[in-house]
Amino acid sequence: MIKFLDLKKQYLSMKPEIDAAISSIIESSAFIGGKPISEFEAEFAQYQQAKHCVGVANGTDALEIAIEALDLPRGSEIIVPANTFIASSEAVTRSGHKVVFCDCRADNYGIDIEDVKKRINSKTKAIIAVHLYGHAVDMQALSDLAQQHNLKIIEDCAQAHGAEFQGRRVGAIGDIGTFSFYPGKNLGAFGDAGAIVTNDDTLAKKVRMIANHGRVAKYDHVFEGRNSRLDGLQAAILSIKLKHLDNWTALRRQAAEYYLSHLSGIKDLVLPQADSRVKAVYHLFVIRSVYRDELKQFLEKHGIETGIHYPIALPKLKAYDYLQQGQEAMLANQLDSQLLSLPIGEHLSEQELAQVVTVVKSFFAGKK
Repeated sequence: MIKFLDLKKQYLSMKPEIDAAISSIIESSAFIGGKPISEFEAEFAQYQQAKHCVGVANGTDALEIAIEALDLPRGSEIIVPANTFIASSEAVTRSGHKVVFCDCRADNYGIDIEDVKKRINSKTKAIIAVHLYGHAVDMQALSDLAQQHNLKIIEDCAQAHGAEFQGRRVGAIGDIGTFSFYPGKNLGAFGDAGAIVTNDDTLAKKVRMIANHGRVAKYDHVFEGRNSRLDGLQAAILSIKLKHLDNWTALRRQAAEYYLSHLSGIKDLVLPQADSRVKAVYHLFVIRSVYRDELKQFLEKHGIETGIHYPIALPKLKAYDYLQQGQEAMLANQLDSQLLSLPIGEHLSEQELAQVVTVVKSFFAGKK
């Protein structure tokens, strides 16, 4: 079986480091707050080229807290790409605002900025730029648009740890950025965890207060906040993994290049295209075909795990029936039946990549 993701193999590759870090946290009882948290926050801020990093409980909390910290007028419209995980839109609604879905691009399935332009009105106050699949959004065009209309940019970097646009790491290019460290991410914890980054001192202070019951010191609560903290165990594990991230990313890029060079030119198969200004981290390698479901079954029959990200475009979910965008002629509403994620990650050998390529070619050869 060629696994889509192999977290056990990843753990075994650094077992002594991880086990020592966990033992240290247990022995010192540094479960909440303290040195492990501050050390990871400093390390990750530096890694993402951000001035501030605040650890929180998970990526969804990170989005909600970031939106709250921006202090937008209640009921503001926030534009969210239709092709992403529900956390991106859920955070908007749960923060008291209205989701407006925009379309995705045909080349890398990220946010379509031309479509964003059409959806901006007087109620629009922010845009969530999802760096989908590890490919950075065109932050130059988006920043220009946001400046023109006085909009805030929230970068959803849940799949884009270390991704770059024009030499800048994502997260702190816009007003505020959020990260998930869900175990399957490029930088994943051993449970739920997340972070918020920004270059804005005021936003950073407010985010930290919101995540810690609205307080500046113990029992000194300036406003009502919430409890969303990165714990010591996860911080220690993430600090260890962060040291390996650049190497893992390089291996992901090598795997992506292998797929791109060996799967090109196949009829009825569309490969992702990278913007030359972007340094993608390939959290996912997503291909497109009208034969998606058949291909998935064929690959599984030959011992190759795949994924579908995402099987139902957000506007078509029952949760968003009230928005009446499920029937719009958006590309995102059409492509959800065609997208398939191939195995990618540092766990794959070149022999396994070659096997995936062979099986994919075999499938399409049978379609001629």
